[in-house]
Amino acid sequence: MLVGPVFTRELTTTPRSLRLYLARAGYVAALHGLAFTAWLILSQQVHGLGDLARFGSAIFTLIAPLQLAMAMCFSALLTAAAVAQEKDRRTLDLLLMTRLTNAELVLGKLFASMLSVLVLIVAAVPLLLALTLLGGISYPQVARVVGVTLATALAAGSLGSTIALWRERTFQSLALTALLLVLWLISGEVVRAGTLGNTWGSTEVVHWATAISPLRAILAAMQPGESPIAALDWCGGPVNLFILGSTAVGVLLNFWAIARVRIWNPTQEAERPQSANEERTDLPAAASRPPTEHKSRAVWDNPILWRELCTWSYGKKIIVVRIAYLLIFSICAAGLFSQLTGGNDAPIEHGNLIHPAANPLIPLFVLGLVLVNALAVTSLTNERDLQALDLLLVTDLTPKEIIFGKLGGVLFNSKEMILLPLCLILVLWYNYLLTTENLIFLVIAILAMNAFAAMVGIHVGMTYAESRTAVGVSLSTVLFLLLGIAVCMRMMMAFQSSFGYQLQAFLAFMMGGGVALYLALGRRNPSPAIATASFIAPFATFFVITSFLEHNFGAAFLVTVLTYGFATMAMLIPAIDEFDVATGRTTGG
Repeated sequence: MLVGPVFTRELTTTPRSLRLYLARAGYVAALHGLAFTAWLILSQQVHGLGDLARFGSAIFTLIAPLQLAMAMCFSALLTAAAVAQEKDRRTLDLLLMTRLTNAELVLGKLFASMLSVLVLIVAAVPLLLALTLLGGISYPQVARVVGVTLATALAAGSLGSTIALWRERTFQSLALTALLLVLWLISGEVVRAGTLGNTWGSTEVVHWATAISPLRAILAAMQPGESPIAALDWCGGPVNLFILGSTAVGVLLNFWAIARVRIWNPTQEAERPQSANEERTDLPAAASRPPTEHKSRAVWDNPILWRELCTWSYGKKIIVVRIAYLLIFSICAAGLFSQLTGGNDAPIEHGNLIHPAANPLIPLFVLGLVLVNALAVTSLTNERDLQALDLLLVTDLTPKEIIFGKLGGVLFNSKEMILLPLCLILVLWYNYLLTTENLIFLVIAILAMNAFAAMVGIHVGMTYAESRTAVGVSLSTVLFLLLGIAVCMRMMMAFQSSFGYQLQAFLAFMMGGGVALYLALGRRNPSPAIATASFIAPFATFFVITSFLEHNFGAAFLVTVLTYGFATMAMLIPAIDEFDVATGRTTGG
């Protein structure tokens, strides 16, 4: 039974779902679409076998990092969401009462949650092998890229599973997993920058960074060849060392989870009945004491907003999430100040996207959007799993109070993720690396994108009944949006040509993105506004990218705010006016 009945059940039932085949076909079709888009851009420049080989190499270097990002993010977050759902629905307690061993439980949930990601990685292998027919790519390169991707997926999935088994709330699991993934990437960049020394042993830190960071490992794996380097020749080079190290980290995390799974979970639940029994034992003594008056807390007119802002609605352990985020923020801020004080104050050269000093801000913006979205979607899925949403629906609370209360709570509890990066933008402005006009554009655009990410989480959490599906759809929407923007910018910069000509090449790509966005947001609760926003967003995003690359920042700002502001309102208004339809409420007036 492989690793136990949990994985065997998933392996048996998953192929029966049409969603598996659609996801696999859609993923491979998207990769082929990227290749065909690049071919349309460069077809006029290919005149011989040498140009064809360079084209194949360019496509390979475009697909490999994209697949790594997909595998790393989704294997970690989907695994954490799957385990957290078991805990929220109290079904993990039932699994612990069965004859399942700890290994069957932990490894079964891990590989069952990672099954869809592993299928996508394997499905893309034929395309990577087909690119070798163009020349410029060898089979060892494909093998190294697939090895790095699988090792990263195993380590990231094991991290998400272990954290979800340890923590008791879904948002805590998702947030800590995302924070540790970003810290993993940042650690490689810190080592590569020479902050901890220029050499470790007899090997330069550049090669050690490749052995630590998945990003540096995939970039090195794409190179035509890798020769053993000094002290790393015992393992065949830094890429092989990364594969071995990531696999070892995944194995150790699983061993730790197997050893602690029955200590983490029953203990947290057993403490509550014990404290209740102690209170009942003390009841006679308490009854003999004179009654004391306790001052009650005044509840606001909107009790949902009051609960989100004035209580520990997401658990007291959310402080751990904030501390981890502050650690990452401190590292990025130190990188920013080191760039500013290191004499790197030259103006932006032609062809560069941003000033090098602003590079440390990128992970903060991406991480902030992901955390805001995760907090928003779990704010509703947790209520549904605990059956508290049913209680809210039979009260006299209006849909406006519930929706705006949840949105206000999400934005308040994620205020550090939203405001702290803006403080670093002010540092850039203070050092004359950003004009006042662009400062205003950037701040408003970031606030608009955070509002969009929060509303996507609320909308998806309200319309999808299954928590695992809701979390997956919500995070996938934000991550694929960010990955799509990164891929488009990379292609435009790598394949230099007229942006107007590239519009025709990207047309099919944008149409596919519009269809995918509508299926994620509007399939369960369709509306003309959501359909319009879904199909306009890809084209508007292409215009924003081209305007940014041409340094037309005013147009990029205006289209960003209008497009994603309209998308936010397209989800917000139906959430209020059609709340009964979306949630199944039957007692509304």
